[in-house]
Amino acid sequence: MRRTAPAEAPRRPDAHLPEGGSARSGGREPLRTEFPFELPRGYVDDAGVVHRTGVMRLATARDELVPLRDDRVRENSAYLSVVLIARVVTRIGTVEDIHPGVIEDLFASDLAFLQDFYRRINAEGHTRAAVTCPSCQEEFAVNLAGGRLGES
Repeated sequence: MRRTAPAEAPRRPDAHLPEGGSARSGGREPLRTEFPFELPRGYVDDAGVVHRTGVMRLATARDELVPLRDDRVRENSAYLSVVLIARVVTRIGTVEDIHPGVIEDLFASDLAFLQDFYRRINAEGHTRAAVTCPSCQEEFAVNLAGGRLGES
């Protein structure tokens, strides 16, 4: 006669966490795919309205490959960042039709901000930057996703 052991319940993926705990409280954070930002100067639309807040999504492999076939990028490799940023920024203020023309009209400091923001969320996976206080030498992190100067 064959004996069988009682079936065990499958182990929960969060079993290592305290009861009632979540991945946020002690484990891995859930994947974020969109990141809010605030431009240093802002995009000025055709009506003269300044838009400063926006959203950038994580880039896909396609986002990085498709611009390489763009004739503007083939003529001028510096244009790659304009096309790439236009693909991943989903909104600037109330403007949701983000295309290379919108990115071309940004102030240089805003484009530089978005290029750095892109690198941070896609290569490093977060929008925090480690900084050191020049006065007391204490190290801390600041969030580059929006916020006003002096806030962390």
